[in-house]
Amino acid sequence: MHGTVETFATAPMWAGFIGFVLAMLALDLFVFGGRKAHRVHVREAASWVAVWVSLALAFAGLLWWYLNSTYGADMARTKTLEFLAGYLIEQSLSVDNMFVFVMIFGYFAVPPELQRRVLLFGVLGAIVMRAGMILAGVWLVQQFAWVLYVFGAFLVITGVKMLIVAESEPDLEKNPLLRWLRGHMRITPDFRSEKFFVRQNGMLWATPMFLVLVLIEVSDVVFAVDSIPAIFAVTTDPFIVFTSNIFAIMGLRALYFLLADMADRFHLLKYGLAIVLVFIGGKMLAVPWFHIPIQWSLSIVASIILVSVAASLALSKAKPVAAGEDA
Repeated sequence: MHGTVETFATAPMWAGFIGFVLAMLALDLFVFGGRKAHRVHVREAASWVAVWVSLALAFAGLLWWYLNSTYGADMARTKTLEFLAGYLIEQSLSVDNMFVFVMIFGYFAVPPELQRRVLLFGVLGAIVMRAGMILAGVWLVQQFAWVLYVFGAFLVITGVKMLIVAESEPDLEKNPLLRWLRGHMRITPDFRSEKFFVRQNGMLWATPMFLVLVLIEVSDVVFAVDSIPAIFAVTTDPFIVFTSNIFAIMGLRALYFLLADMADRFHLLKYGLAIVLVFIGGKMLAVPWFHIPIQWSLSIVASIILVSVAASLALSKAKPVAAGEDA
Protein backbone atom coordinates (compact mmCIF):
# COMPACT_ATOMS: atom_id res chain seq x y z
CA MET A 1 0.00 0.00 0.00
CA HIS A 2 1.48 3.32 -1.09
CA GLY A 3 1.24 6.46 1.00
CA THR A 4 0.75 10.02 -0.14
CA VAL A 5 3.68 12.39 0.19
CA GLU A 6 3.03 15.88 -1.18
CA THR A 7 4.76 19.20 -0.80
CA PHE A 8 4.02 22.76 -1.83
CA ALA A 9 7.73 23.59 -2.04
CA THR A 10 9.25 24.36 -5.41
CA ALA A 11 12.85 23.74 -6.45
CA PRO A 12 13.79 27.42 -5.88
CA MET A 13 12.37 27.21 -2.34
CA TRP A 14 14.52 24.17 -1.58
CA ALA A 15 17.56 25.86 -3.09
CA GLY A 16 16.86 29.08 -1.21
CA PHE A 17 16.59 27.35 2.16
CA ILE A 18 19.72 25.26 1.62
CA GLY A 19 21.53 28.45 0.51
CA PHE A 20 20.36 30.17 3.71
CA VAL A 21 21.73 27.33 5.86
CA LEU A 22 25.08 27.37 4.04
CA ALA A 23 25.28 31.16 4.40
CA MET A 24 24.65 30.98 8.15
CA LEU A 25 27.30 28.29 8.56
CA ALA A 26 29.76 30.39 6.55
CA LEU A 27 29.04 33.41 8.74
CA ASP A 28 29.69 31.30 11.82
CA LEU A 29 32.97 29.99 10.44
CA PHE A 30 34.44 33.06 8.80
CA VAL A 31 32.78 36.10 10.41
CA PHE A 32 31.77 35.20 13.97
CA GLY A 33 34.95 33.38 14.94
CA GLY A 34 33.90 29.77 14.37
CA ARG A 35 37.49 28.83 13.53
CA LYS A 36 38.96 30.45 16.64
CA ALA A 37 39.00 28.76 20.01
CA HIS A 38 37.15 30.74 22.64
CA ARG A 39 34.87 30.09 25.54
CA VAL A 40 31.20 30.80 24.80
CA HIS A 41 29.71 32.72 27.70
CA VAL A 42 26.05 32.76 28.70
CA ARG A 43 25.33 36.17 27.15
CA GLU A 44 26.71 35.12 23.74
CA ALA A 45 24.84 31.81 23.88
CA ALA A 46 21.59 33.53 24.87
CA SER A 47 21.98 35.94 21.96
CA TRP A 48 22.39 33.10 19.49
CA VAL A 49 19.45 31.17 20.96
CA ALA A 50 17.33 34.31 20.48
CA VAL A 51 18.62 34.67 16.90
CA TRP A 52 17.74 31.10 15.95
CA VAL A 53 14.32 31.15 17.59
CA SER A 54 13.61 34.49 15.88
CA LEU A 55 14.74 33.11 12.51
CA ALA A 56 12.48 30.07 12.94
CA LEU A 57 9.50 32.28 13.79
CA ALA A 58 10.32 34.60 10.88
CA PHE A 59 10.43 31.57 8.59
CA ALA A 60 7.00 30.52 9.89
CA GLY A 61 5.72 34.03 9.13
CA LEU A 62 7.12 33.94 5.59
CA LEU A 63 5.65 30.49 5.12
CA TRP A 64 2.19 31.71 6.13
CA TRP A 65 2.47 34.81 3.91
CA TYR A 66 3.50 32.77 0.85
CA LEU A 67 0.89 30.05 1.30
CA ASN A 68 -1.89 32.51 2.15
CA SER A 69 -1.29 34.48 -1.03
CA THR A 70 -0.78 31.36 -3.18
CA TYR A 71 -3.08 28.64 -1.82
CA GLY A 72 -5.41 30.36 0.63
CA ALA A 73 -5.80 30.86 4.37
CA ASP A 74 -6.66 27.25 5.28
CA MET A 75 -3.52 25.76 3.80
CA ALA A 76 -1.40 28.63 5.16
CA ARG A 77 -2.72 28.01 8.67
CA THR A 78 -2.29 24.22 8.47
CA LYS A 79 1.26 24.23 7.08
CA THR A 80 2.44 26.98 9.42
CA LEU A 81 1.10 25.10 12.45
CA GLU A 82 2.75 21.92 11.13
CA PHE A 83 6.08 23.73 10.93
CA LEU A 84 5.73 25.22 14.43
CA ALA A 85 4.68 21.87 15.94
CA GLY A 86 7.50 20.09 14.12
CA TYR A 87 10.03 22.70 15.23
CA LEU A 88 8.87 22.48 18.85
CA ILE A 89 9.04 18.67 18.81
CA GLU A 90 12.48 18.60 17.20
CA GLN A 91 13.81 21.36 19.46
CA SER A 92 12.46 19.58 22.54
CA LEU A 93 13.87 16.20 21.61
CA SER A 94 17.20 17.74 20.65
CA VAL A 95 17.56 18.94 24.24
CA ASP A 96 18.26 15.31 25.12
CA ASN A 97 21.39 15.69 22.98
CA MET A 98 22.47 18.42 25.36
CA PHE A 99 22.67 15.98 28.26
CA VAL A 100 24.79 13.66 26.10
CA PHE A 101 27.10 16.53 25.08
CA VAL A 102 27.61 17.38 28.77
CA MET A 103 28.49 13.76 29.49
CA ILE A 104 30.92 13.45 26.53
CA PHE A 105 32.72 16.72 27.25
CA GLY A 106 32.92 15.85 30.94
CA TYR A 107 34.30 12.36 30.27
CA PHE A 108 37.07 13.68 27.98
CA ALA A 109 37.59 16.83 30.12
CA VAL A 110 37.29 19.04 27.02
CA PRO A 111 38.21 22.64 27.95
CA PRO A 112 35.28 25.08 27.43
CA GLU A 113 37.23 27.09 24.83
CA LEU A 114 37.64 23.98 22.63
CA GLN A 115 33.98 22.91 22.64
CA ARG A 116 32.55 25.43 20.17
CA ARG A 117 34.32 24.26 17.03
CA VAL A 118 33.79 20.53 17.56
CA LEU A 119 30.06 21.21 17.99
CA LEU A 120 30.09 23.21 14.74
CA PHE A 121 31.49 20.19 12.90
CA GLY A 122 28.94 18.09 14.73
CA VAL A 123 26.19 20.32 13.34
CA LEU A 124 27.58 19.98 9.80
CA GLY A 125 27.60 16.21 10.06
CA ALA A 126 24.15 16.17 11.61
CA ILE A 127 22.68 18.21 8.75
CA VAL A 128 24.02 15.76 6.16
CA MET A 129 22.87 12.71 8.12
CA ARG A 130 19.45 14.17 8.89
CA ALA A 131 18.92 15.00 5.21
CA GLY A 132 19.67 11.40 4.25
CA MET A 133 17.44 9.96 6.97
CA ILE A 134 14.58 12.31 6.10
CA LEU A 135 14.78 11.29 2.44
CA ALA A 136 14.75 7.63 3.50
CA GLY A 137 11.77 8.25 5.79
CA VAL A 138 9.81 10.08 3.09
CA TRP A 139 10.54 7.26 0.62
CA LEU A 140 9.35 4.64 3.13
CA VAL A 141 6.13 6.53 3.84
CA GLN A 142 5.53 6.98 0.11
CA GLN A 143 6.08 3.30 -0.63
CA PHE A 144 4.51 1.76 2.46
CA ALA A 145 1.81 3.80 4.21
CA TRP A 146 1.70 1.31 7.09
CA VAL A 147 5.24 2.26 8.12
CA LEU A 148 3.71 5.23 9.98
CA TYR A 149 2.19 2.73 12.43
CA VAL A 150 5.61 1.11 12.83
CA PHE A 151 7.00 4.57 13.62
CA GLY A 152 4.21 5.11 16.14
CA ALA A 153 4.80 1.80 17.93
CA PHE A 154 8.55 2.45 17.98
CA LEU A 155 8.05 5.88 19.56
CA VAL A 156 5.73 4.50 22.26
CA ILE A 157 8.23 1.74 23.12
CA THR A 158 11.13 4.22 23.10
CA GLY A 159 9.21 6.65 25.32
CA VAL A 160 8.34 3.94 27.86
CA LYS A 161 11.96 2.78 27.88
CA MET A 162 13.11 6.37 28.47
CA LEU A 163 10.75 6.65 31.43
CA ILE A 164 12.23 3.49 32.95
CA VAL A 165 15.91 4.37 32.44
CA ALA A 166 15.70 8.18 32.72
CA GLU A 167 17.94 8.31 35.79
CA SER A 168 20.63 5.93 34.47
CA GLU A 169 23.81 7.29 32.89
CA PRO A 170 25.63 5.31 30.17
CA ASP A 171 29.22 4.30 30.94
CA LEU A 172 31.40 5.66 28.15
CA GLU A 173 34.32 3.55 29.35
CA LYS A 174 32.36 0.49 28.16
CA ASN A 175 31.21 2.06 24.88
CA PRO A 176 32.06 -0.53 22.17
CA LEU A 177 32.74 2.07 19.47
CA LEU A 178 35.08 4.03 21.73
CA ARG A 179 36.91 0.87 22.74
CA TRP A 180 37.27 -0.17 19.08
CA LEU A 181 38.65 3.24 18.06
CA ARG A 182 41.16 3.18 20.89
CA GLY A 183 42.23 -0.31 19.92
CA HIS A 184 42.66 0.42 16.19
CA MET A 185 43.95 4.02 16.03
CA ARG A 186 46.99 5.91 17.23
CA ILE A 187 45.60 8.51 19.62
CA THR A 188 47.56 11.28 21.29
CA PRO A 189 47.30 11.38 25.11
CA ASP A 190 46.26 15.05 25.12
CA PHE A 191 44.42 17.64 23.04
CA ARG A 192 46.29 19.52 20.32
CA SER A 193 44.24 22.68 20.31
CA GLU A 194 41.12 21.99 18.21
CA LYS A 195 42.82 19.61 15.76
CA PHE A 196 41.34 16.20 15.03
CA PHE A 197 44.56 14.78 13.54
CA VAL A 198 48.27 15.61 13.89
CA ARG A 199 51.49 14.25 12.43
CA GLN A 200 54.16 12.91 14.74
CA ASN A 201 57.40 11.43 13.43
CA GLY A 202 55.86 11.21 9.96
CA MET A 203 52.84 9.24 11.22
CA LEU A 204 49.22 10.38 11.42
CA TRP A 205 47.71 10.41 14.91
CA ALA A 206 44.15 11.11 15.96
CA THR A 207 43.57 13.38 18.95
CA PRO A 208 40.98 12.90 21.71
CA MET A 209 39.00 15.65 19.94
CA PHE A 210 38.40 13.22 17.05
CA LEU A 211 36.91 10.70 19.49
CA VAL A 212 34.69 13.47 20.87
CA LEU A 213 33.48 14.33 17.35
CA VAL A 214 32.72 10.69 16.52
CA LEU A 215 30.66 10.22 19.68
CA ILE A 216 28.77 13.47 19.04
CA GLU A 217 27.92 12.38 15.49
CA VAL A 218 26.84 8.93 16.66
CA SER A 219 24.66 10.46 19.38
CA ASP A 220 22.88 12.55 16.73
CA VAL A 221 22.17 9.43 14.67
CA VAL A 222 20.68 7.77 17.76
CA PHE A 223 18.46 10.76 18.52
CA ALA A 224 17.48 11.20 14.86
CA VAL A 225 16.06 7.68 14.97
CA ASP A 226 13.55 9.04 17.51
CA SER A 227 13.02 12.58 16.30
CA ILE A 228 12.52 11.99 12.58
CA PRO A 229 9.71 9.41 13.02
CA ALA A 230 8.19 11.80 15.59
CA ILE A 231 7.73 14.63 13.11
CA PHE A 232 5.93 12.30 10.71
CA ALA A 233 3.13 12.33 13.29
CA VAL A 234 2.71 16.02 12.43
CA THR A 235 3.32 16.09 8.69
CA THR A 236 4.64 14.02 5.80
CA ASP A 237 5.55 17.12 3.79
CA PRO A 238 9.32 16.69 3.22
CA PHE A 239 9.92 20.46 3.15
CA ILE A 240 8.30 20.95 6.56
CA VAL A 241 10.10 17.91 7.96
CA PHE A 242 13.47 19.14 6.66
CA THR A 243 13.18 22.81 7.61
CA SER A 244 11.92 22.16 11.15
CA ASN A 245 14.73 19.63 11.71
CA ILE A 246 17.42 21.97 10.43
CA PHE A 247 16.25 24.97 12.48
CA ALA A 248 16.32 22.78 15.61
CA ILE A 249 19.81 21.45 14.82
CA MET A 250 21.24 24.87 13.97
CA GLY A 251 20.07 26.26 17.30
CA LEU A 252 21.17 23.26 19.38
CA ARG A 253 24.78 24.39 19.82
CA ALA A 254 23.79 27.76 21.28
CA LEU A 255 21.22 26.04 23.50
CA TYR A 256 23.94 23.74 24.82
CA PHE A 257 26.21 26.62 25.82
CA LEU A 258 23.26 28.42 27.44
CA LEU A 259 22.08 25.48 29.54
CA ALA A 260 25.11 23.18 29.95
CA ASP A 261 26.20 24.59 33.30
CA MET A 262 22.77 24.00 34.78
CA ALA A 263 21.81 20.78 32.97
CA ASP A 264 21.41 19.01 36.32
CA ARG A 265 18.61 21.45 37.19
CA PHE A 266 16.51 20.07 34.32
CA HIS A 267 16.59 16.44 35.45
CA LEU A 268 12.80 16.01 35.06
CA LEU A 269 12.96 17.15 31.44
CA LYS A 270 13.94 13.63 30.38
CA TYR A 271 10.62 12.38 31.76
CA GLY A 272 8.81 15.12 29.86
CA LEU A 273 10.55 14.16 26.61
CA ALA A 274 9.64 10.51 27.20
CA ILE A 275 5.98 11.45 27.67
CA VAL A 276 6.14 13.52 24.47
CA LEU A 277 7.39 10.45 22.57
CA VAL A 278 4.60 8.29 24.02
CA PHE A 279 1.99 10.94 23.12
CA ILE A 280 3.30 11.35 19.56
CA GLY A 281 3.53 7.59 19.02
CA GLY A 282 0.02 7.10 20.41
CA LYS A 283 -1.25 9.85 18.13
CA MET A 284 0.17 8.00 15.10
CA LEU A 285 -1.34 4.69 16.18
CA ALA A 286 -4.76 6.24 16.86
CA VAL A 287 -5.13 7.83 13.39
CA PRO A 288 -7.66 5.25 12.05
CA TRP A 289 -10.02 5.96 14.95
CA PHE A 290 -9.22 9.43 16.26
CA HIS A 291 -7.62 12.51 14.73
CA ILE A 292 -5.93 15.06 16.98
CA PRO A 293 -5.91 18.51 15.33
CA ILE A 294 -2.48 20.01 14.79
CA GLN A 295 -3.16 22.93 17.14
CA TRP A 296 -4.00 20.49 19.93
CA SER A 297 -0.81 18.54 19.30
CA LEU A 298 1.20 21.77 19.45
CA SER A 299 -0.48 22.81 22.71
CA ILE A 300 -0.09 19.40 24.37
CA VAL A 301 3.61 19.06 23.49
CA ALA A 302 4.32 22.62 24.64
CA SER A 303 2.43 22.01 27.92
CA ILE A 304 4.34 18.79 28.67
CA ILE A 305 7.70 20.50 28.11
CA LEU A 306 6.77 23.58 30.14
CA VAL A 307 5.46 21.52 33.07
CA SER A 308 8.58 19.31 33.14
CA VAL A 309 10.87 22.36 33.03
CA ALA A 310 8.89 24.20 35.73
CA ALA A 311 8.83 21.10 37.96
CA SER A 312 12.58 20.62 37.48
CA LEU A 313 13.35 24.20 38.47
CA ALA A 314 10.96 24.07 41.44
CA LEU A 315 12.53 20.87 42.79
CA SER A 316 16.09 22.11 42.24
CA LYS A 317 15.28 25.22 44.33
CA ALA A 318 13.58 23.16 47.05
CA LYS A 319 16.48 20.73 47.57
CA PRO A 320 19.00 23.25 48.96
CA VAL A 321 16.34 24.58 51.37
CA ALA A 322 15.58 21.06 52.58
CA ALA A 323 19.30 20.37 52.99
CA GLY A 324 19.70 23.57 55.01
CA GLU A 325 16.82 22.59 57.31
CA ASP A 326 18.34 19.16 57.94
CA ALA A 327 21.60 20.80 58.91
